[in-house]
Amino acid sequence: VQLVESGGGLVQAGGSLRLSCAASGSTLSINAMGWYRQAPGKQRELVAAITSGGGSTNYADSVKGRFTISRDNAKNTMYLEMNSLKPADTAVYYCNAEIWDVGYWGQGTQVTVSS
Repeated sequence: VQLVESGGGLVQAGGSLRLSCAASGSTLSINAMGWYRQAPGKQRELVAAITSGGGSTNYADSVKGRFTISRDNAKNTMYLEMNSLKPADTAVYYCNAEIWDVGYWGQGTQVTVSS
């Protein structure tokens, strides 16, 4: 499966962005999906995850109430709606898809939040 993220960019604090992750290839085998991020000098961390049917989601405490994860399986696309962005949200955001307990990654998209 191939994953391509888009939607990153530069935004002022308090602003919003919507990230997309388009999947291609063996998309019928995709189970859970998630968004991760990695800031300079820090480890990659889970931001949000969603089950195969979209019925269950979970979020990092730092983004609860501000970010919303969703997926459209008909379009093979996952989204991350990010509101009330903070400078601490600055990172490269990666899409992850789980297939038979193997994780696949996109190339990442940069999100920069200026103060």
